This record gives sequence, structure tokens and C-alpha cells, in this order.
Amino acid sequence: MISKTYISRIAVLCFTILLSFSMMAQTETGDILIKNGTVITITDGVKEDTDVLIRNGKISKIGSDLSAREGTKTIDADGKFVMPGIIDAHSHIALDVVNEATAPNTAMVAVGDALDPYDVGVYRALAGGVTISHAMHGSANAVGGQCETIKHRYGVTDPEDMRMDGAPRTIKFALGENPMRVHGENNDIVPSTRMGVEQVFRKSFADAQVYMAAQEDFKKGISKMPPKYDERNEVMADILRGDIIIHCHSYRADESLMLMDVLGDYGVSKITFQHVNEGFKVAPELAEFGAAASVFADWWAYKFEVYYSTAFNAAILSRNGVVTSINSDSGELIRHLYHEAGKSQRYGKLTDNEALRLITINPAIQLGIDDRVGSIEEGKEGDIAIFSAHPLSIYAVPEMTIVDGVVRFDINNDPDDMRIWVDPKEDFSDTYEGNEEHHDCSNDRCMQGVFINGHAVHSHHR
Repeated sequence: MISKTYISRIAVLCFTILLSFSMMAQTETGDILIKNGTVITITDGVKEDTDVLIRNGKISKIGSDLSAREGTKTIDADGKFVMPGIIDAHSHIALDVVNEATAPNTAMVAVGDALDPYDVGVYRALAGGVTISHAMHGSANAVGGQCETIKHRYGVTDPEDMRMDGAPRTIKFALGENPMRVHGENNDIVPSTRMGVEQVFRKSFADAQVYMAAQEDFKKGISKMPPKYDERNEVMADILRGDIIIHCHSYRADESLMLMDVLGDYGVSKITFQHVNEGFKVAPELAEFGAAASVFADWWAYKFEVYYSTAFNAAILSRNGVVTSINSDSGELIRHLYHEAGKSQRYGKLTDNEALRLITINPAIQLGIDDRVGSIEEGKEGDIAIFSAHPLSIYAVPEMTIVDGVVRFDINNDPDDMRIWVDPKEDFSDTYEGNEEHHDCSNDRCMQGVFINGHAVHSHHR
């Protein structure tokens, strides 16, 4: 017979094991005191000779002559510039294959199920002051998969630790050539035209409405059986309920107007247009709808529908009241987003703060996380980038990047090779060779997708 004492000991052991697993699963946070820096708060001006105290991963105090409890890491930022961690609203780092290109609507898949914490691209992003990115599904589908907002906690090995817990759900939509080429040209199914792309959206929303109605009938007892569970319809229904933010790959102004018409018909309002190179043409309409825009500073002409563009795009959108961000869509450009913001300032005559908003609080708004990050404010998360000079200066160098109060990049103290896992067969170069990027005009890629007299000018399609 088992004694009560033995059972009690087993119970205590089980509780201890569960508690240890719970503690292991908690996000690592830290305490840091940053002293005497020029603090660019984004929302409350620039503060000279100012300290920032981070406790338990949160910004505890901002002021002068701050002190911290014994053992707190202290950073001397005298002569340096302290800004919020940069946020990239369009990225594919920590991912491998990102296109579930098997159907025009693949809302049921989620990139968050396939995050790669070993991707050294995350560390390289930290080297550019980037603390958060929006890991996105690709643009092969009119309705693509669900995306994931990730924290750049480089050094963790559990994919779950990459997720920004509690960040709103997002999903990828796509307009134009990509879904047309993948499905119409390659597989001879809808959509092969821009008209077909619209109908994919309308049918997907209509199917979800029918699905929701059947669920409601079952709840009310009108029908005896619930509808067969369908993950695709569940996700589309959550978009209709306002629980998921759409991020839509787009270029042409007419297509952006089309999608806003579709969304208006179905009562959907949460959308950020990604790339939106012709956004400047319809900036007032975007603002009136409440749509946001996440754009390139000066990236275009990599395929036919992206030839009508301007470096004034971000400024024009901003001046018309559209919440605008600058994104990378690149494992290389992500570490140069402060340079990209500077380009938009150069061409659009934005103020320093307006330019830096493009890579901090504005992408945070687009991802629904602006109450937590995007500015240096007491109570917000301790995501900080420290620069050697003003971040909009071409001479500025990111020297330290902090996530949740933990130093994840230190230019002076990190070892030369920061890979978490080293593949002995991997070709590894200390220089960037970016010929894999789909927005690259090298190797004669600029005219891809263009046909003259029925013949392709270039054979590469992606």
C-alpha cells in the first residue's frame, strides 16, 4: 500500500518539475542603466544628457542622475544617441520557404509554426539596431498565410521564444503579378487577371460568412450539427470579426482602391498596404479609409508593375495623414533601415522625428504593438538601440542593441562568429553576396516578367 507521505513527495516533485519548466519558458529580461545619452524618445522630444533605467525588461525611469540597484549593468552613453529599437514591418528572416503556393487562398498556414531561431540573419538585423520584425508569408497567393511578429532574441534556441507574446494576429494578402503568375500563368486556375484576384477575395469572404452563419445557427439550436471545421474559413472569419490585421503586398494604385472597395463591402478596416509604390497617387483615399502604408525608400524597377515609383512616396503619404513606415523585405537591407529613413528625409524634407517615426512608432502602430514598443516611454518594453552618432547621419554606427533589457548585440564585445549552430558544409563568407534577393536588379533581373512579341525578355520568375 502506498503511503500518504510517498504520494505527497511525488506531488511535490511533480510541482517542482512543472515550476522549473514554467520558469524555463519565461522570456529572459534584464536590468540596465543607460547613462548620459542623447535620448530620442520619438513621442516626447529629444532629451540631452539623460539616463534610461530598464528593470525586468521594462523602461522604469527616464531622467537625470538615475541610480540602480547593485549589480545592474551600466552603459556609458555619453556622446552617443539612444533611440527605440527599430521595427521592420516586412521581413522574412527566421524563415526558410515562405510561399505555400498551392492554392489562391492558404489562410490556414502560419509562418509562426516554422520559425528558425538559428538564423544568423536575426543577429545581423540586431547589428542594424532592429529589435522586432514582422516575419511574413510570401506573396504567391491572393490570400496567403498568417504572419508572426517576432522579437530578435538572438541566442535562444526554442522557436517559441522568438514570438512577441500577445502581439495581434496578422495575415498576408497579395495583389498583382505574383498571384496572377503563380496560379493563372503556371497552373491555369483563377486568378490569371487582376479581376480574378478580386474575386478570390470576395469568394473567400463570402464563404467565411456562410461558415459563420452556420456556426451561429448551431449555437442558437436552429441546426443540430455545426459546420465541418475548416481552418481556412476560421481565419477568414476572424478577419471579418476584426481580430486579424491584413498586410497586403501591393504596387498599383488601382488595385489598392479595388481592395479597399472589397474590404468596405465586408466591413473590414484593418489593413496595411505593403510596398504600395503607387501609394502617392491615392494617398487621400488611403487616409480616408484608415489604411496604413509600409513602403520602400527608393526600391523599384525589379519587375514591370513597379516602374512607376518615386522616392517622395513616404513623405507624400505621411503628409496626407497615412501612417507610413519604411520596411526592408530583405535580410540585408533590414540592417540599414536607419539609412532608408534618411533617404526619405532627404527627398521628402521630413523632420528628424518624422523620419525616425517611419522605423519606430509607425510600424509599431501597423502591427498593433505601439502600446508596448516604438518609443522610449516609461512602462514600455526595454528595446533600445545605441548609435555612435545621430541615427540619420551617414556616419552613424549602431553600437549596441538591447531587447527586453538584455544586450543582444554589442559591437565591441561580441565574438567575430556569432552563429548559434555551425554547419561544417556551409559556405560562409564575411561579405554579403545578395544575388538571391528578388528585389535585385543585378544579373539582368530588372526586366523579369516582361514580354515583347510573345517572348520573355528575361526568364527568371519568382
